[in-house]
Amino acid sequence: MKAIAAELASAELEALVAPHGGVLRELYLPAAEAEALKRRSASLPQWTLNQRQLCDLELLLNGGFSPLQGFLGRADYDGVVNEMRLADGTLWPIPIVLDVDEAFAAKLSENAQISLNDTQGTPLAVLTVEDVYFPDRIAEAQQVFGTTDRTHPGVSELLDRTGSVYLGGRVQGIQPPAHYDFASLRLSPRELRDWFHQHGWHRIVAFQTRNPMHRAHRELTLRAAEKVGAKLLIQPSVGRTKPGDVDHYTRVRCYRALLEHYPRDLATLSLLPLAMRMGGPREALWHAIIRKNYGASHFIVGRDHAGPGKDSQGKPFYDPYAAQQLLAKHQEELGIEVVPFPAMVYAANRDTYVPQTEVQPDDEVRDISGTELRRRLHNGEAIPEWFTFPDVVKILRERHPANARQGLALFFTGLSGSGKSTLAQAVVARLLETSSRPVTVLDGDEVRRHLSKGLGFSREDRDANITRIGFVASEVVRHGGVVICAPIAPYANARTEARQLVEAHGRFVEIHVSTPLEICEARDRKGLYAAARAGKIKGFTGIDDPYETPVTPELRIDTSQVSVADAANKVFEWLQAQALA
Repeated sequence: MKAIAAELASAELEALVAPHGGVLRELYLPAAEAEALKRRSASLPQWTLNQRQLCDLELLLNGGFSPLQGFLGRADYDGVVNEMRLADGTLWPIPIVLDVDEAFAAKLSENAQISLNDTQGTPLAVLTVEDVYFPDRIAEAQQVFGTTDRTHPGVSELLDRTGSVYLGGRVQGIQPPAHYDFASLRLSPRELRDWFHQHGWHRIVAFQTRNPMHRAHRELTLRAAEKVGAKLLIQPSVGRTKPGDVDHYTRVRCYRALLEHYPRDLATLSLLPLAMRMGGPREALWHAIIRKNYGASHFIVGRDHAGPGKDSQGKPFYDPYAAQQLLAKHQEELGIEVVPFPAMVYAANRDTYVPQTEVQPDDEVRDISGTELRRRLHNGEAIPEWFTFPDVVKILRERHPANARQGLALFFTGLSGSGKSTLAQAVVARLLETSSRPVTVLDGDEVRRHLSKGLGFSREDRDANITRIGFVASEVVRHGGVVICAPIAPYANARTEARQLVEAHGRFVEIHVSTPLEICEARDRKGLYAAARAGKIKGFTGIDDPYETPVTPELRIDTSQVSVADAANKVFEWLQAQALA
């Protein structure tokens, strides 16, 4: 009874602090208990969290994922995937799971505890494993994302880079993940609720974004706040967004500059350490629940909220207003009021922004797409003030200086003997004869001799080899260079990880050298294929180990159909068309 009374008292306190937020389930232990658990964690099995898992753990620990108290067990997982509900019926749209590989799961005893660590080995929490299960990830993709198309970044991660075993169980927090950037803006749900209470903010409308904000966004948020009579919380996702997005350091600087253009005491900025899934309607519902936990009373849902764009057939993954419809359906039980809003467009003849739904036939509508904005920044062209504010432009120009060459990685992949190394050399020659840009070559055999010396040919070692190539390539690209990679890279998940490493800083161009297996065997001067056929070499790609064919490479070239020179010309012409050469 004492425990129940204490929980009720806690609930009453929460209601006083933030009447809209509900009860926070923070999972951090008291300081003395946390210190004791930290010491004991050294003797437990150790799991190093990836970026998504690290973001998920932080929001579990600080209450951002309330009412969750850990990673989902099988019953909760099945309910979320199939019905958007936990096993007890609570609305929850996105699976929050700890995925591991089979080898790690096999070492765990019943009710094992494991230490959850950051990449530096610092223990952040301990998970008591209550459930170990093998999910059907194809079914999960179809139900959660509505597709199995790997063009969708959430699907690609789920199918190609997520561990095959899920662990469920309660989490006990030792300490929060360390953040050294924008510390004053990284408020926990409790801290943000306290801030609202101290400043007398009772109605708060939250706005989610993963891109820089411009005048259209300002106009939309101002109108939304005015419509519901609320203060404005700008809360961008800074944990992980869509590959290729503007880095969060630049974005936060832009948000700070934009904040100065709102009326005094109307808007505030706080950062959300969320790993987005780009899950469209389900993700919008998830975002609303999270903002409720942070103390917001209202949540803005715009056109194509959290949508990843178009699928491999060129069609949008989600209907532009599907998210608004789903949230309207669950409005009563959400605990936060949804504010649907159409896109804002600039009517030049009226010199004002208007909702897209209110455009008149004689309006002269203007817009600048993200692609067009990047082109103007690259070329040093003017960016009109009707589109954004000069201080925002200044920050974007600092990040993307005019006429600066963006770093570029050309990633050739194909079977042994496909001609990828020869083609790569020919492309290097074309680049060097037409440009003074520095070019680095990471050939598969050379990498094996130096960068990846000591690695074998198990799937794990092959993935590690490609990850190392991706990391080095990303560093070359980050400094504006061109890097040519030519490994076999048989596995899709490793190629995708290399792409993500590079795309954080520049362009990644995947070139599948699709020469047929029989041609590759006929070209084999070292006799490797013959040895593999005879069983003398095990795990040889194309014989007794698979080559996972790229689904949507930027280029696909069969060197049995064209000469090396013509193939190199094809690559070079494509690069010129993309303004990359």
